[in-house]
Amino acid sequence: MGRADQQLRLIAEAVQVAGALGVSVWLRGGWAMDFFLGEITRDHEDIDWFAWADDAGALAEGLLLHGHQPVPGPLPDLQLDFSKDGLDNSFTLLDRDTAGRVVVAGGPWAGAPWPEGMLDAGPGRIGGLQCAIVSPHAQIEIKRMMPVWDPSRPRRTKDAEDIARLEAALHAHGNRSERGS
Repeated sequence: MGRADQQLRLIAEAVQVAGALGVSVWLRGGWAMDFFLGEITRDHEDIDWFAWADDAGALAEGLLLHGHQPVPGPLPDLQLDFSKDGLDNSFTLLDRDTAGRVVVAGGPWAGAPWPEGMLDAGPGRIGGLQCAIVSPHAQIEIKRMMPVWDPSRPRRTKDAEDIARLEAALHAHGNRSERGS
């Protein structure tokens, strides 16, 4: 079984665990792009997620019960990192500000807003596996802005390629919609 197949199995497991707990999770990053496009476009180093900070304890417990091991990483009020079968899952934590906007839950950027409408996309799908994803417009904005928001994170070739894929798919979808198909 290849890494992508193993990661898809872990995505399915995380969705099942979160669903059983009544916890919302959203794929972000490269896997969110692939679920939006409906196909695997490249190798992925890890699986990136968003989850609500209020759900972090329950989500961590559920994942631990399914054999995920905690991995020391960023501040625990910012992100939870786990490993299973040599594969990494990272859950960046979200909160809402007093205006109801989705914001960074903790760490040095606590309270900074994430892109508007980020969690409003419908689910993405690869084959029979469906999962909530970050909206493609927000994915593009995050990939473009991350090196600005966090100068320690340089621009990466894969991010430019992902942006091009997402923009092409959005453009093609928009053209189909305009033609009424």
